[in-house]
Amino acid sequence: MDLDVFVTAHHAEWDRLEHLLHRGRRLTGAEADELVTLYQRTSTHLSHIQSSAPDPLLTARLTQLVARARSTVTGTRRATWRDAAHFLTEGFPAAVYRSRRWWIPAALTSIAVAAVIGWWIGTHPEVQSAIAAPDALRQMTRPGGEYETYYSSHPAASFAAQVWTNNAQATAMCLVLGAFLGIPVLWILFLNMLNLGVGIGLMSSAGRLDTFLGLVLPHGLLELTAVFVAAGTGMRLGWTVVDPGPRTRRAALAEQGRAAVGMAIGLALVLFVSGMIEGFVTPSGLPTWARITIGIAAELAFLVYVYVLGGRAARAGEVGDVEATARSAELPTAA
Repeated sequence: MDLDVFVTAHHAEWDRLEHLLHRGRRLTGAEADELVTLYQRTSTHLSHIQSSAPDPLLTARLTQLVARARSTVTGTRRATWRDAAHFLTEGFPAAVYRSRRWWIPAALTSIAVAAVIGWWIGTHPEVQSAIAAPDALRQMTRPGGEYETYYSSHPAASFAAQVWTNNAQATAMCLVLGAFLGIPVLWILFLNMLNLGVGIGLMSSAGRLDTFLGLVLPHGLLELTAVFVAAGTGMRLGWTVVDPGPRTRRAALAEQGRAAVGMAIGLALVLFVSGMIEGFVTPSGLPTWARITIGIAAELAFLVYVYVLGGRAARAGEVGDVEATARSAELPTAA
């Protein structure tokens, strides 16, 4: 392509587009239609230049023109409370519901792994001695030991905030690292189950498994569910790299990536609830049955939320993605 000839043939259209953009909201109906047409043409021109005769200055000018025109054509949309309500009642629960075929197997497999690790450690003294010296193990598992004081060693509010931050980081890592074919997600899951299995094994060998479960279950049910959902979503994102389905790989990854970002926000709220339970309920003086009941109630509430609201929204076509008007344009752009 002869760049000089191309510029001579089309520079009038670019100048006209720039003039219309300067007019802003004062455009007539015919001028608005002309702006849309020029936006489409300029987008195509930019694509041709980038692929055939890239010129830095011309590319920069047309990129700026296309971006401004696209903003004018599509408009600027601000998030509202209605958007937040839609996200909480439809978008987020639907995304969790639609990914259930990934996070439920991840949950069942992970729990089985933690149980096996706990049994192995609890029934093999030589494994326990490899973890820590006998005195250190007794210090951890005795009444009033480290496993029990862990939840009450800091002020409840600061402890809840710390737990929430740590768990939110773990779930975010599962979501982000899922793009690497989901392999790092499996490692994160294993580390979490290893920590749980060690606690189960050591406390069961000391005859205090009931105490350990009484401390873990109130917050752990909801907390681990959030981790499993994040892991399942991350692995689903990784599988999209391998098998994007009928869409292009770029379009499939864009959709799943946007849903994963929304999932991170929703799971942060879920983890906030579990963090509050861990900070205020787990170390409280409530009877064990009362603390576990609170944890079970929180878990059941989340599952009902996902399967009732999320299932209904998913059957209505909700996928957890942003609205169509906020997605990338189908027309050729400089993106």
